[in-house]
Amino acid sequence: MSEAPLIGIVAGEKSGDILGAGLIAALRKKYPDAEFIGVGGPDMIALGFTSLADMERLSVMGFVEPLGRLPELFALKRRLKEYFIKRRPLAFIGIDSPDFNLRLEEELKQENIKTVHYVSPSLWAYREKRIHKVKRAVNLMLTLFPFETAVYEQHGVAVKCVGHPLADSLGFEDHKLRSRKKFDLGADDSIVTLMPGSRGGEIKRLAPVFLNAAVQSLTDCPNLKFLIPYSSAANYAQINALLREMSLFRGERFILVDDSHGAISAADLVVLSSGTATLETLLLRRPMIVGYKLAAITFAIASRLVKIPYVALPNLLAGRQLVPEYIQHDLTAAKVRDGIVSHISGAEDHAGLMQEFEKIHRSLRLDASAQAAAAVAGLIEDSVAQ
Repeated sequence: MSEAPLIGIVAGEKSGDILGAGLIAALRKKYPDAEFIGVGGPDMIALGFTSLADMERLSVMGFVEPLGRLPELFALKRRLKEYFIKRRPLAFIGIDSPDFNLRLEEELKQENIKTVHYVSPSLWAYREKRIHKVKRAVNLMLTLFPFETAVYEQHGVAVKCVGHPLADSLGFEDHKLRSRKKFDLGADDSIVTLMPGSRGGEIKRLAPVFLNAAVQSLTDCPNLKFLIPYSSAANYAQINALLREMSLFRGERFILVDDSHGAISAADLVVLSSGTATLETLLLRRPMIVGYKLAAITFAIASRLVKIPYVALPNLLAGRQLVPEYIQHDLTAAKVRDGIVSHISGAEDHAGLMQEFEKIHRSLRLDASAQAAAAVAGLIEDSVAQ
């Protein structure tokens, strides 16, 4: 019997695992006998994916933070390269994690293995010169957002905007009351959801600012309640320890929940870290205040390189400031507190904002997994035909 066709995939963190699972499900319709092997998480593994390493070992970010893991990451890249050169996949797909995947993709492409990168690196924000490395590394770039394609088209890199799976999976209905019922909250309660990130460093830098703003806002809005979602046992322990340190005990006022989607849906306002959660908040039609702080040395490097006026996805997608965003030293408890009080007191009209959110939602609702699978299949078929 001939060996089953192989498609290689490497995803570096939870968001990549979700994208990878959607892509695998769509590709199976085209290649029902294919094996999917590489590095992935529980969502991909549940669909029969074989992971050759723990996905969490790739979950590092920033300019400085990954340095301590370089020997491990180089060893993993070498092992994956040797494996895929030996097995000769129909295509290799690197999902996000560009510092790792682009290096691996470049080496595999040199061995005449077709390579795809799913989720554009932030070339439009900084390090645009990396386009030359991308061109050496990939046969096809798949982007989530329309504004990301221009730099690839300008440099002759095959690119396809597939939209975002979150925009496909989230409809246009408002489930606020259902979500509140799940958390035993009343329809008339004033709810602010605080989301200081999922990584330990993010929580350490952002949670104290968000919690201090919450406390300060109670002077003007004494009936406020705060939902704080967590994504892991480690997150829960870190946030709970901080609450105790600040004498903000869990209970009816500060409520920890293990459902970020529900916590956003239940809220009147979301205060959150810049990242994918801002897109989910947009798709769920919730006003937001976005903040972010990097490690000091990472920010010092990034501030010299970043060339865009915004970092929050809603603002990038709109090409103008739709939601307030506070970065690094500009992020203070007082500014966040003012935003919370202004919103809860009804001083702002958000009808226009909600219309903008719906417009963006529809622009991203493209059936991303099916579009990505079709693009990958087209690359494979072109390769076979040559």
